[in-house]
Amino acid sequence: MELNANIPNKSERTRRKILEAAYGLFLNQGFHATSMRQIAKKTGMALGGIYNHFKSKDEIFAAIIAERHPYHQIIPLLATTEGDTVDEFLSNAARLLVNALGENPDFLNIMLIEIVEFKAKHVPDLFESLFPQIMQIGMRMTRYDGQIRPIPIELLMRVFLGMFFSYYITQIMLEGLMPAGMQKDALNSFVDIFLNGIKTKQEILIH
Repeated sequence: MELNANIPNKSERTRRKILEAAYGLFLNQGFHATSMRQIAKKTGMALGGIYNHFKSKDEIFAAIIAERHPYHQIIPLLATTEGDTVDEFLSNAARLLVNALGENPDFLNIMLIEIVEFKAKHVPDLFESLFPQIMQIGMRMTRYDGQIRPIPIELLMRVFLGMFFSYYITQIMLEGLMPAGMQKDALNSFVDIFLNGIKTKQEILIH
């Protein structure tokens, strides 16, 4: 009888246990404040057992980033977004992304640890693995030909993701501090400004 290939073996289960323990410690304490001994203690393993699976704490964090960076959550969501117009598409996409990160706030925290403590050194490998998916989403936007300016797809996706994260981060930082005018329909306003800019139509015609 064949064994189910989807059932993890003992080594894989142990590796998963280490990653889960490290993930919780990194989120609560940061990377540099977490030691391999703390990870071992949380897993109930001997320190040598940790090193049997990972050569270093950096390797553990790299494995976490490889599978838990927010882009792993948001890129597939963008791939499923629908809309008859570019306005609908981007509004739906932004709403899906905000809801996803709202349900998983740890995603943003692990991204910030990567930026602050590692100066984003793991991002090149992550970007290389995700870039084909990002480009596929960008290519989908070409179906709105005539509704958007002829902007290179790579730049268009970068600006959209930048707009989205700007909204989400400022929402977290300033929630409860912002006056009502800054909160009302904020996400829709971000999307509107992304689509239409801040100049009046008359100003655009003049230039």
